[in-house]
Formats: sequence, structure tokens, C-alpha cells
Amino acid sequence: MMKHFELIATVLILIGGLNWGLVGLFNYNLVSSLLGDGSTMTKAVYGLVGVCALVQMLQFVKARMAPKSS
Repeated sequence: MMKHFELIATVLILIGGLNWGLVGLFNYNLVSSLLGDGSTMTKAVYGLVGVCALVQMLQFVKARMAPKSS
């Protein structure tokens, strides 16, 4: 179950990163274009991307803090 969540989190983070790249390079927001500017679905996608980024960050920190085996 956790592997599925990690995959979904990674995909959503990639979508968020690509969307921000499009915004930065071309001033084009793909998520808003597909789901509507300020719509509930757009806000849900942004919220999920943020939550997934936090989860991935916590997993990264946890892995870095784990004792190293020799």
C-alpha cells in the first residue's frame, strides 16, 4: 500500500514541478487550463501536490537520519 502512495506522490510532485516550469518559462498554467482557474479541482490538485511534497520531504529526512550500517 505504501509503495502505491509513494508512486502517486512522486507523480503528483512531477506534475507540480512541470506545471511550475511551464509557468516560469511560458507563463502558462496547465493545471488551471485543464481544470479551470480557481476551481475546486484546481485547488485540490495544488493541495495534493503540496501534501505529497511534504510527505516526500519527511521520508527523505527520515532516510538521512537513519543510522548507517557498515
